Amino acid sequence: MKKTFYILILLAILQLPKYSFAQTMDQMWDSNVSGKENPNLQWFKDAKFGLFIHWGLYSKLAGEWNGKRYYGSGEWIMNQAKIKVADYDKVASTFNPTGFNADEWAQLAADAGIKYMVITAKHHEGFAMYKSKVSNFNIVDATPYKKDPMKALAEANRKRGIQFGFYYSQFQDWHEPNGGRNTWDFDELKKDYQVYYKEKAIPQLKELLTNYGPLGIVWFDTPGGMTKEQTQSFVNELRVLQPKTLFSSRVGQGLGDYRDFGDFEVPNIPIKGAWESIYTHNDSWGYIKHDMNFKSSKEIIQLLANVASKGGNLMLNVGPDGNGKIPEYSVKFLQQTGKWLKLNGESIYGTTYGLIAAQPWGVSTSKPGKQYLHVITRPKNGKLLIPDFNENVKKVYALTDKKALTFKKIGKQLLINLPLFGQDAVNTVFVVEYSGTVADYSLQTPITVSAQFDENNVDAVFAQTTGNAKIQSLTYSHYYGDWKHTTCITNMKDSTDQVTFTINVTEPGDYHVKAEYSCPQESVKLEGSLSINHQEFLFRTLRTSEFDKSSPLLFIKHTVATTTFSKPGIYHIAIHPLQNGKELFKLKSVILEPVK
Repeated sequence: MKKTFYILILLAILQLPKYSFAQTMDQMWDSNVSGKENPNLQWFKDAKFGLFIHWGLYSKLAGEWNGKRYYGSGEWIMNQAKIKVADYDKVASTFNPTGFNADEWAQLAADAGIKYMVITAKHHEGFAMYKSKVSNFNIVDATPYKKDPMKALAEANRKRGIQFGFYYSQFQDWHEPNGGRNTWDFDELKKDYQVYYKEKAIPQLKELLTNYGPLGIVWFDTPGGMTKEQTQSFVNELRVLQPKTLFSSRVGQGLGDYRDFGDFEVPNIPIKGAWESIYTHNDSWGYIKHDMNFKSSKEIIQLLANVASKGGNLMLNVGPDGNGKIPEYSVKFLQQTGKWLKLNGESIYGTTYGLIAAQPWGVSTSKPGKQYLHVITRPKNGKLLIPDFNENVKKVYALTDKKALTFKKIGKQLLINLPLFGQDAVNTVFVVEYSGTVADYSLQTPITVSAQFDENNVDAVFAQTTGNAKIQSLTYSHYYGDWKHTTCITNMKDSTDQVTFTINVTEPGDYHVKAEYSCPQESVKLEGSLSINHQEFLFRTLRTSEFDKSSPLLFIKHTVATTTFSKPGIYHIAIHPLQNGKELFKLKSVILEPVK
């Protein structure tokens, strides 16, 4: 009898839809796309800067429940605190965001240089932030507010020429007996996801695509509960309503129009096609009153330039509070970002990825016949080196004042004489106009190492690997759901597992050589070899932290060597273990620092 019972349980589990449970959040992200170019994608490719808004009942709770504070993703508080549906319903009865002003929000977006806005119409909590006839669990029927803020917000954005769209959590719905991933109220084995899709998700999505005018985007999240055929049918049904609306890749099954990478993730190298990187302004998507870790305008501008240099869009999230007010630091820093974009927007909007491999001075973006140089760190001697730029340079000038700069070609290298500007400048942009075709971005381009910078990073992505060594993106978190991604060299376990970096040292001199790595207890005191400049240097590993997706991954900058380059030129750095059996470490980068 007991054996029959276990067989029945196993059969029930096997019959559950794909993605039903036992997946971490990062495994539910889907960055695959259909490969069929949506004819309405161009506006998205050109936009570069979007505003994400997470706003719901969780905004009123502000990261607290029953006297306990929660950290990380505020919109997950119902799940974190395991709040029962009946108790969560009571939150709606007191939700009255009278401070909401659609024109203020849209004007902030316009002032910040935002080109599209996406707001949560329904997050995982199941609460609709608009008037829904499908479910009474919505802001008009379940709260004293009694108004539909999405109507006003859609109109306010269109008046300012900002594309408008909705976020919708299509699989997770913690309020519904058949919705995904509420295991504290409902029995997962008894759920019928198709009933949930048929009775709530699909009808609500149809409401959104019918009642709010033309939408630029429907931004889906955490797919599950459907086969590819069912997802295709779901997508086809919605596309009939608004054929021009773009669907994000998290619609699932590779059926999206553009790629969304993981939360807080920027690829290390340029990615062709339409894609987006999503970041929070502080640590949380939804409002948490004790979360005050806001990115400055400098950090936003540099993040935007980095994303654009890889060919993508940045969609930055803000979390309004329960009264409908956007945090003051979000307002302040976004407005400051907008002032920079008014002067430098040409180097961001409508660009494609930069053709110049990452340099110690910054990154680049492209338009036909133009390379925009985003100089984050000015070389101390004011001479900006562009490697492997063998084209006919017509002119070089500063973007904001159009003042011409002098330059010269040295072989395949372009050397530009920069004007004076502060070492603390946020991002100073210069333009190189040229004729001809610049070679595409290449990981084989030697990484510049110069005494004109305090630090020269040679990142893992530029390595050539042999043996079992591999380049791998590691995902982990700080607070709950506050994801981080770092690309490392992993799996160096034997003396034949090696990584090699190629560098271009532009000036002779003395340099400290550091290995930046993460090392767990089991790999402590393993010996490694670093060869550079015809010398071998030996070292022993130091402990940092274990690798756990739910915890911070800590790195150390371990000085391994001091070496002298007697002349400029191309050099190689090779690293490998001396013993066999255990992974040496997870190598993030090699850093070369000029000795002062």
